[in-house]
Amino acid sequence: MALLELHNIHTYYGGVHALKGLTITVEQGEVVTLIGSNGAGKSTTLKTICGQTRAKEGKIVFDGKDITSMRTHDIAYLGIAHVPEGRRIFPKLTVRENLEMGAFAVGDKKVIEERIERAFAHFPRLKERINQKGGTMSGGEQQMLAIARGLMMKPKILMLDEPSMGLAPILVEQIIDIVTELNKEGMTILLVEQNANQALSVAHRGYVIQTGEIILKDDAATLLANPQVREAYLA
Repeated sequence: MALLELHNIHTYYGGVHALKGLTITVEQGEVVTLIGSNGAGKSTTLKTICGQTRAKEGKIVFDGKDITSMRTHDIAYLGIAHVPEGRRIFPKLTVRENLEMGAFAVGDKKVIEERIERAFAHFPRLKERINQKGGTMSGGEQQMLAIARGLMMKPKILMLDEPSMGLAPILVEQIIDIVTELNKEGMTILLVEQNANQALSVAHRGYVIQTGEIILKDDAATLLANPQVREAYLA
């Protein structure tokens, strides 16, 4: 059984049919990427998984449990961390305070401190800015903080929505390196990216979504070599 399974998911925004029978799986220890153009349904897929948007039809199973109708915070408790598009850190809180907010369900202060130190091991730059307010940091630093905050709950799966958006190429490489490092340590990752080349370079498998439907799925290397994918997303 896969760690995460979406079966025939249909999601609507009012009268707009956003996801049309979406079926994807993510195995334990994989990096799976969902690529597609703007408005294809990538972010909606992640929001549907974590309960921010409700599936009208279909079933979502995480770690053997049906989570289709569960509340968002209960889904987070199960081990799904969602790092949304646009980072959405708390701009008036410091780096430390943002990280502490990420551990909202952890009651043990010692555990929280251990996880903060672990986050700093992955993101040394954040340690240098521990008392700096999030809103005053660069876009790359804010993205690092958003990912680090997502890790504070020690999730079973990390869902990243467009982590490279708006970043300079050198910072994009750093984010991709971090994704690779986390996966080597055993983290399962569902990566949504418009930068298909970067996403497929780090993923094991990929799905191509178009207007709410999966039109292609394969291992990442095969998708990278696929003429249709190259023309549409790698040109």
